Amino acid sequence: MKKITGTLIWYYFVCKREVWFMAHEITPFQDDPFLEIGRIIHEYSYSREKKEIEAESMKFDIVKRKDSDFVIAEIKKSSRFLEPALMQLAFYLYKLDKQGLKMKGELLIPKEKKRVKVTLNDELKRKLEDAISHIKELVKSEIPPHPQKISFCKRCAYNEFCWA
Repeated sequence: MKKITGTLIWYYFVCKREVWFMAHEITPFQDDPFLEIGRIIHEYSYSREKKEIEAESMKFDIVKRKDSDFVIAEIKKSSRFLEPALMQLAFYLYKLDKQGLKMKGELLIPKEKKRVKVTLNDELKRKLEDAISHIKELVKSEIPPHPQKISFCKRCAYNEFCWA
């Protein structure tokens, strides 16, 4: 099985079916307008920051130093899916913590001018460990879970896989 990534964690808290698609390397419709908007926001927001830092199955949007701390930041187009975004960032902090690196996190939502601080705590660790365990089981299946209509479906690049 592929490694668990921050993207899989994000999708886990939105749609289990998307987790299965991603884990099985089934890519969504790349010209989807919502994906394109996300790419544009990511590319043009916070242009002075160093972006796209990769480390051991993790890809951070921004890494910066704030006072004596290092901060991992994720850029999101809206706060509509705040929990999945928070859990994705918490996953990065969790993985870094396991390597002995104590860092802080921030969710950056430029369109809303929001900045949400994220600190890894025991509750987040437990929630992540449960999610990781469930993801491992989910992707072992030969078929994806049945689609379930949620508010995210109409903006989903996998929409046709479920509702065509």
